[in-house]
Amino acid sequence: MMRALAASLAMALAAPGMAQERATRADGAVLRGLDRVNGHTQDLDLDNGEATEFGSLRVRLDECRFPAENPEGDAYAFLTIHRNDTDARIFSGWMLASSPALNPLEHHRYDIWVLRCKT
Repeated sequence: MMRALAASLAMALAAPGMAQERATRADGAVLRGLDRVNGHTQDLDLDNGEATEFGSLRVRLDECRFPAENPEGDAYAFLTIHRNDTDARIFSGWMLASSPALNPLEHHRYDIWVLRCKT
């Protein structure tokens, strides 16, 4: 049910029309990664289209958007995450800064979430 809600939200945000007119595309995003084994956290500062490594993952930011009327408001970013060892894609979709559990990365060791868009 949560995935269906997240997919509906992502489609509304990405589709042409009112949702897109109210959102502003940012230059990039700041994400946070957590290694659950050692408790290490790291902020990932990415531009749109850029990728970086976090542990054994490769994280790519495709786009970050925020409400046009409220630049400090809720950011949402489209991420694609692969495992480095097998190049298997383990996540692709929109993540919301205010609701990271709505469409989370499901990985036994790592957690990644959106903090904010870069403006």
